Amino acid sequence: MNVALGGTFDPIHDGHRKLFERAFDLGDVTVGLTSDDLAAQTRHVDRYVRPFAERARDLEAELAALADEHGRDFEVRKLEAPTGIATEPQFDVLVVSPETRETAERINDIRVERGHDPLEIEVVDHVRAEDGDIISSTRIVRGEIDEHGTLTPDRDGRDPQ
Repeated sequence: MNVALGGTFDPIHDGHRKLFERAFDLGDVTVGLTSDDLAAQTRHVDRYVRPFAERARDLEAELAALADEHGRDFEVRKLEAPTGIATEPQFDVLVVSPETRETAERINDIRVERGHDPLEIEVVDHVRAEDGDIISSTRIVRGEIDEHGTLTPDRDGRDPQ
């Protein structure tokens, strides 16, 4: 199967890793990584996002280990539009998080309009941080948690020593 997923992935965290794992469980993976312009348009919060080249480098390193482990191929492509690469006919499955399911359904509408089969939509639940809230890149950038969802010392009362 040809699996697509997309995002900004800055920084990569365990929630992203769960998406990647599921994608590689299903087949060969193509990840659409938002361009610098699209990243600025699609972020629901105002925060700095590293340049595409830096995000692509980190993403490729992350995916390479999983691809080897699963015996799969992968590719990283630049996303210039929110519906991205998944409207292309070669894909069978789209892996998404709960908040992007609506976009996945819109992608399927576009695919049907273009005469392509709709994608199987695989929704992967969020990974929770130790405080019960979801792990997100924004929380990491704000210094609330690390990439694994562990609360930072100043957030959970632990001594930073």
